[in-house]
Amino acid sequence: MVVSATAASARGLCEFVDASPSPFHVCATVAEELVARGFTPLREAGAWDSTSGKHFVVRGGSLIAWADSATAASHPFRVVGAHTDSPNLRVKQHPDLSSAGWQLVGLEPYGGAWLNSWLDRELGISGRLSVRDGGRVRDVLVRVDEPILRVPQLAIHLSEERRGVTLDPQRHVNALWGIGGEPADFLGFVADAAGVDAADVLGWELMTHDLAPSALVGRDRDLVSAPRLDNQATCYAGLQAFLAAVAAPGAATPVLVMFDHEEVGSQSDRGAQSDLLPAILERIVLGRGGGRADYLAALAGSIVASGDMAHATHPNYPERHEPAHRIVVDGGPVLKVNQNLRYATDAAGAGAFALACAEAGVPLQRYVHRADLPCGSTIGPMTAARTGMSTVDVGAPQLAMHSCRELMGAADVPMYASALAAFLTPETV
Repeated sequence: MVVSATAASARGLCEFVDASPSPFHVCATVAEELVARGFTPLREAGAWDSTSGKHFVVRGGSLIAWADSATAASHPFRVVGAHTDSPNLRVKQHPDLSSAGWQLVGLEPYGGAWLNSWLDRELGISGRLSVRDGGRVRDVLVRVDEPILRVPQLAIHLSEERRGVTLDPQRHVNALWGIGGEPADFLGFVADAAGVDAADVLGWELMTHDLAPSALVGRDRDLVSAPRLDNQATCYAGLQAFLAAVAAPGAATPVLVMFDHEEVGSQSDRGAQSDLLPAILERIVLGRGGGRADYLAALAGSIVASGDMAHATHPNYPERHEPAHRIVVDGGPVLKVNQNLRYATDAAGAGAFALACAEAGVPLQRYVHRADLPCGSTIGPMTAARTGMSTVDVGAPQLAMHSCRELMGAADVPMYASALAAFLTPETV
């Protein structure tokens, strides 16, 4: 069995993931914890009398938190970045369908969802509704943890290839939710679950989630089986690291940023290509009494750890990995390097994170993607380009990335958090 401290951290991750089926719920989960720790939420549209102390901002499915006690306006930042979104199946704008005597809900893939992993699972619904409230519009979080949807697999006897079928994302991922020749009112059902009038629902961002709870599995219960580990494992570890850094501050101002929309390119009002992070950092500097020059000087002395999950070497497909860069589960955090800048890591960033791992007493692994396979990317390169801050890409090892259900080592959870905490609390800057 895993030791108690590791098990507690891994169970904490499971609880975090189960509480957070959508990016909006991730932000709500994190905000609840921050408020309990004495943080004050700020509205971007409001005036900020001061940015000193402990604050956070939520923009849709993205969140930034900081704890600032700097006396110099140009005091640098240490930033841990993550993303709140995960690949899944999302609800179309006209969801009500019928076919062959079945009532269906029209779905489409979001991000690089591994489609076959979503078949034959009991699915719930989560997200947010934009609702008419007099002459204004307000957001309402919604979550249906009932087995209302299922995307059925084709019977093997009907398949031309007995090893499986190729799924068409337009035709093959609509979900069954009832029997009948006429479409049913899906949005009315969701509105009722949210406690609002269906006629007042003006917009929605709704997505499916696997209803099977996260769990510690394996012979010794030393593996975490959960949905959305990419990238809620970083959200969780980053939050734990940030709270530890606030409790025992280092020589830089600690910042936690969680972006939405990484899985679809980050080009949105709240993605890593938006003005969210630079705008908040500039307002922090302005709140210190500084100006534009102080802001630019603060960025020049700052470093970002872009946290996203990493590929552990798959035991059934070892040939799909770079042979000189094996990554093992429970082997510690992963430094991710790509010469074509799909990851933002350079030598200086690598040094900063390697030092953090050494200070935390955890091992460091180094990942390089096979040169003959396309490499994924992260919020790292775009955060570096958008802010000019030195950036390093890191992660924790896992299997089955982008599957409906993913797997990681339980011991990697506290090691990841410890390394990020050490990164946020440098002795000097």
